[in-house]
Amino acid sequence: MQNTSKQYNAVIKTCRDLFINKMSDYGSAWRILRLPSLTDQIFIKAQRIRGLQQNDVQKVDEGQEPEFIGIINYCIMALIQIDKGVVEQPDLGLDNAIALYDQKVALTKKLMEDKNHDYGEAWRDMRVSSLTDLILQKLLRVKQIEDNAGKTIVSEGIDANYQDMINYAIFAMIHLKS
Repeated sequence: MQNTSKQYNAVIKTCRDLFINKMSDYGSAWRILRLPSLTDQIFIKAQRIRGLQQNDVQKVDEGQEPEFIGIINYCIMALIQIDKGVVEQPDLGLDNAIALYDQKVALTKKLMEDKNHDYGEAWRDMRVSSLTDLILQKLLRVKQIEDNAGKTIVSEGIDANYQDMINYAIFAMIHLKS
């Protein structure tokens, strides 16, 4: 598990660095995005990854890693939106956005550590394509919950689904780097 924590942190550092750079370029323009818009952005990225995994020909010269990074960062943005709500104008400075980002990552990493303890790091024996499929399944669940106006009967909430997608994407990145 020690190695998993280091690998997890390395992936997050890459994602966080990109988040900071994009915040420097664009500010917090993402704060105007409603949850379904963020979900759709994540869906597009997951579909592209699945296409890359299935298609022999690739017309855009970017691999799976940038798309997994996008999934991670959009999911973190969604978790922030759940807590802070949607705004009409960008309202977060860089330091505040980074603090919120780090807070969501810490909670999500703790969830990963708890599940890894219980599941015995079963993800290490999974294929990247299976992790992609699980992300797509979680997205379809989130879309259904959104269509139900957030109401569920027995399901975990939207935030737990976003956290699972972050962790699956990080696991996929760890596999791709191995």
